[in-house]
Amino acid sequence: MTEKVYLEPNFNWQTYFKQQVGKVKDHRLRDFYRAGVVDPNTPLSQVEFVALDFETTGLDSDSSAIISIGLIPFTLQRIYCRQSKHWLVKPRKPMNEDSVIIHGITHSDLSDAPDLRRILEEVLDSLAGKVVVVHYRNIEREFFYKALKLRLGEGILFPMVDTLEIESIVQNRAVSGWWNKLRGKKPDSVRLGTSRTRYNLPAYQPHHALVDSIATAELLQAQIYHHYSPDTPIKDIWC
Repeated sequence: MTEKVYLEPNFNWQTYFKQQVGKVKDHRLRDFYRAGVVDPNTPLSQVEFVALDFETTGLDSDSSAIISIGLIPFTLQRIYCRQSKHWLVKPRKPMNEDSVIIHGITHSDLSDAPDLRRILEEVLDSLAGKVVVVHYRNIEREFFYKALKLRLGEGILFPMVDTLEIESIVQNRAVSGWWNKLRGKKPDSVRLGTSRTRYNLPAYQPHHALVDSIATAELLQAQIYHHYSPDTPIKDIWC
């Protein structure tokens, strides 16, 4: 049976993390949850973020797998490029030839790549205590949860800020109202590259996990600058 990752609105992350410390069996997961989660009322200006991106063998988390992970820590004021990390990961499920055309990662590139289990501690250490930022959380949340469930027998969940969801809200707001409906105005694309263009951010080559994580970090900084306040509590934009 396919297991779906579903969270109730206003999910209490602090309580969940405390519960998981005493519940999970794997020491790496226990250490991750023990690092805790930021208070939901913390202003965005005081939050330590980390942008995360996966490249995968396909889009279905049940039949596809992670093959590349990129991440970079940042705040509203600064992106820490020297602390960025990138890994290739050997998948446990077949490569989709169509996906190779998109991300350019081939079988030979992955021949010496480690299994996710071997680099898991380093990945989790890079995420622990920070708020994870992604562009379309269904990819990162579903794939990471199921990848760990396959390897450890237990998944992982943590709050995420989704720049795609923020941009969807912004675009839907821009076309609301009877006059826009009368004119048949529709929301613009919320793809990562297109969204960045609206904020005059530079164009990057897409579908590289580290490059896309940097692009996501920059996009969130721009979104908050234009649509929120540095005093906005993190609970207003995470999920």
